[in-house]
Amino acid sequence: MSKSQSSNNKKAKPFELGGIRSAKLTVFLVAVVLALAGLLIKVYSIQNENQDAYNKKVLSQRQSEYVSKTIPSRRGDIYDRNGNRLATSEKVYILILDPAQMTQAEGVNADGTKTRNVIAPTIEAVSEYFGTDASELRKIIEGNPTSSYVRFLKDVSYDDRQGFLDYQAEKNADYQASADASEKKKKISGVWFEDNYKRSYPYGSLGCNVIGFASSDGTSGTGGVEQYYNDTLCGLNGREYGYLNDDANLEKVIKSAENGNTLILTIDSGIQGIVEKYLKEWKNGEPGSKSAACIVMNPNNGEVLAMASTNSFDLNNPATSGDYTEDELYSMGLMPAVSDYKSKHPDEITPSKAQIADYYTRDEIIAFGKSNAMYKIWRNICVSDTYEPGSTQKIFTVAGAMEEGIISPHDEFNCEGHIQLTDGVNTWKINCVNRNGHGVLDVTEGIKKSCNVVMMNIAFMEKAETFVKYEKIFGFGEYTGIDLPAEADTSSLSFSDESIGRTQLATNSFGQNYNCTMIQMAAAYASVINGGNYYQPHVVKQILNSDGTLIRETGSTLVRETVSEATCNYLKNALFETVESGTGSAAAVKGYTVGGKTGTAQKLPRSARTYVVSFCGFAPVDDPALLCYVIVDEPALPGEEAAHSSFASGIFSKIMAEALPQVGIYPEGTLAADYRAPEADIPVEGTENVTDEYIEGDAEDGEIPDILTGRTDL
Repeated sequence: MSKSQSSNNKKAKPFELGGIRSAKLTVFLVAVVLALAGLLIKVYSIQNENQDAYNKKVLSQRQSEYVSKTIPSRRGDIYDRNGNRLATSEKVYILILDPAQMTQAEGVNADGTKTRNVIAPTIEAVSEYFGTDASELRKIIEGNPTSSYVRFLKDVSYDDRQGFLDYQAEKNADYQASADASEKKKKISGVWFEDNYKRSYPYGSLGCNVIGFASSDGTSGTGGVEQYYNDTLCGLNGREYGYLNDDANLEKVIKSAENGNTLILTIDSGIQGIVEKYLKEWKNGEPGSKSAACIVMNPNNGEVLAMASTNSFDLNNPATSGDYTEDELYSMGLMPAVSDYKSKHPDEITPSKAQIADYYTRDEIIAFGKSNAMYKIWRNICVSDTYEPGSTQKIFTVAGAMEEGIISPHDEFNCEGHIQLTDGVNTWKINCVNRNGHGVLDVTEGIKKSCNVVMMNIAFMEKAETFVKYEKIFGFGEYTGIDLPAEADTSSLSFSDESIGRTQLATNSFGQNYNCTMIQMAAAYASVINGGNYYQPHVVKQILNSDGTLIRETGSTLVRETVSEATCNYLKNALFETVESGTGSAAAVKGYTVGGKTGTAQKLPRSARTYVVSFCGFAPVDDPALLCYVIVDEPALPGEEAAHSSFASGIFSKIMAEALPQVGIYPEGTLAADYRAPEADIPVEGTENVTDEYIEGDAEDGEIPDILTGRTDL
């Protein structure tokens, strides 16, 4: 074999080895390809089997990127009968922070530096413009880094919202135009505003007992028509949200809000202001009293034109404890503290008022007292409180007996200053206003002089069944149905004909030993002076939708007839004589014919010698346009010095002198063009107090037994 052949044979081995390796590599590559193919087939299979689930997950993530938000409805307005807006909902805004957007907008470069500087400039801008604490704002943002919705400020006005947006745009433009690289990176972002409404009351405290107030979000009312008509005033919130259509595209949907309805009240702001002015004058003057209240009505249809008390508060700031002293608040907080302890420790012995200070600090008890005081101030005396009415009741005693033909106007009775009753065991002496006796009086004189003995004898002639029948006819012991919340239930505070005895009949005849509410008494009087028609008292006249279209007329509701027109005419004349020459002389109004009846009721316990004094009257006598009922609870004088209905009569006279011209009735001999109304019909904070001398009349009611343990909430 030649050398060349031998050499060639030696070179062939490496070639053969390389071929083997190549074959192995080929097999390996084929295996890898087959494995990848298998994997792809498996992935495809998994994807195909779970496609719906994956799609739902991805699409839900896309949908979650769209923030769903509420579109608030606007609570309906409240107007008086003359178009004065008493309550409204103003458009405001809520400042919303979006920390997630701020963080995302800042971004991060490859070297770890921020692409933009957003959080710090935004904090600076918000705190500077709105005067908020920058450190607090930073805590909120850093504490919610993934949140896209954080409420930060509420009740932002339109001007402040627009001002901030302009400020933001200006600052961002300055940052963008800056030659300084660090300034150029700054941007204010992640702040937006959500629509909202804020309830406001343009006249402050005017009509607070009738209007009530709404919660900050406008969804619920407390007191007055805000509470009674809450469902009417409340609208339905709208919604803005995203959804996925059939093509998996995200679309925005807006369901518009439905605004609340508007109330038109029967209240006349002018008359309401007059009433509040003189109640405030009484409260701040001498002698003053525990409280006082007044209702003015149109007696011909049940419309309440004014309703107020000395429990007055600013509707824009209702959370107030009034002018109670710290010691008074402490005293008022003792029982609530006892109740609080009892609720928290039901298995323990409850401490008494005297012991509760061992369990609560003075400040804690005062806090309870403030809450108690606040609720007392919100309470509507005219509707929610009960009391013994006193001699204003007497016309109803006469009305029932006259309607049944039991008495005539000329029947006479002999008053010896008292009557004496016995049940065989106990004996009671029930006095008249005149302890020496009035002598012989006919029925009209009995009303004029407010003689208890005449009334007791008339009630004895009526007997229990007839007396109680007319009490019910005039609405005592029943709800009036007035469209205001928390009307007191007096069903257990008056007698049935089965439960009333001779002594109770005697004291009920002149308004003691049973309880009523102011609105009951006013509605009953209205039925007498309008000819015998009992109308349901009401404070809402109309309901309009948000476009101003009338949707309901809440007009007069005739509930029943009480007594005949003849009986009513007789009583109107007797009430006129009561003011002209009887116990109601302090209620006279110059230039007008006025009728009315005084009332002085001795409160429980009788030994305390405290009184509720009142006057219920009307004008003009021939064609009554206004009924006005005033009560004064516990005039701040000792004993029987407080028992003078002339305190209430004097307030009545002042109110009516200004209120009658408000309804177009002017003093005799005065033309409308010549009449000049007094200034400041609507009370203004800081009005100078006025102290008047009142004509002192006789106390009307004598000593009477504590037969009925009724309550006096006033």
